[in-house]
Amino acid sequence: MAQSEEHREPVLLNIYDMYWTNQYTSMMGLGVFHSGIEVYGTEYAYGGHPFAFTGIFQITPRDSEELGEHYKYKESILLGYTSFTKEEVEQAVSHLGRDFKGINYHLMNKNCNHFSSELSQLLCGREIPTWVNRLAYMSTCVPFLEKCLPKEWLTPAALEETVKLASGLGDNAMEGQSASNHISASSSNGSLTSPLNNASGGALSSKRKDSRSSTQGLLRAGSS
Repeated sequence: MAQSEEHREPVLLNIYDMYWTNQYTSMMGLGVFHSGIEVYGTEYAYGGHPFAFTGIFQITPRDSEELGEHYKYKESILLGYTSFTKEEVEQAVSHLGRDFKGINYHLMNKNCNHFSSELSQLLCGREIPTWVNRLAYMSTCVPFLEKCLPKEWLTPAALEETVKLASGLGDNAMEGQSASNHISASSSNGSLTSPLNNASGGALSSKRKDSRSSTQGLLRAGSS
């Protein structure tokens, strides 16, 4: 059941420039942006991969380093407020994961901004600004644009690492086993959280471990 009117959680749209291109294209009204929805201290976003499980993932809000070097944080927009509890938000994300699978990603019809807009509508009844999703419009004007874009634009680093684990491609056998269990829960299609290594490629930071644990809980909730 939704929370009472005494507490309404802010719903933020976090927007990222795609590498250096917007320095030149924004003056022509052709900015290319990635976006995610921030609520209850977690940012949810969507990306593509060639597997039949969720493409939704979560990162630390406004942390472009987790997305990869092609991303630069631009701005945040307050979309509204939600009376959903944190658990209800997680359930909503799990539900959307059934539709926003990695293999369903499409530059024009189902990209990160489409996901942000749909989640925003669920939480606070408002779509994201149309200018944020101009990439979809551009793809209708430039045939085969999606095939020309860097892979990192379609699959952010935060999602790529999780996909490697979930598909059994990780280097560490223990992580591979963990991913196997993770995806088993997520045939469910909740959101995924990727590991964030330190500069030497070592262990997960405690912050990301906590985030990963919360994601596994989300996946279990989505499968129930």
